[in-house]
Amino acid sequence: MTTTAPVVATPATTAPLPSAVVEIHDGTRWHPVVPYAHLTPGRGVPVLVDGAQIALFRDQAGAVHALAHRDPFSGAHVMARGLLGSRGGVPVLVSPMYKQAFDLRTGECLDEAVAPDGTEARLRVWRVRVE
Repeated sequence: MTTTAPVVATPATTAPLPSAVVEIHDGTRWHPVVPYAHLTPGRGVPVLVDGAQIALFRDQAGAVHALAHRDPFSGAHVMARGLLGSRGGVPVLVSPMYKQAFDLRTGECLDEAVAPDGTEARLRVWRVRVE
């Protein structure tokens, strides 16, 4: 099994303008996906970027996070329906299926290291910005 270094999300720290758009970087270029004002704090939105299903979240502080929409434990594309919270000071996304907690910044699963299919239990994290 090959492991790649995790991408650490770098959420915006200042309040964006009402006309701001959330953009996700696919490794090559930025893709505009949704107006920032359309994101409700604490609720996820599934978006599609170059065929990749991504769960996009705006937290209570206004930061935006983009993680894989596919739950590595159930295989279902449901992570945008997960709950945001914290565990021991770590901001987390809790899966709506089996309730594993994933670090919002790195995608690392805080509960289990390996998914049922033998792969690393981690959600891919995309770079995100608000322009």
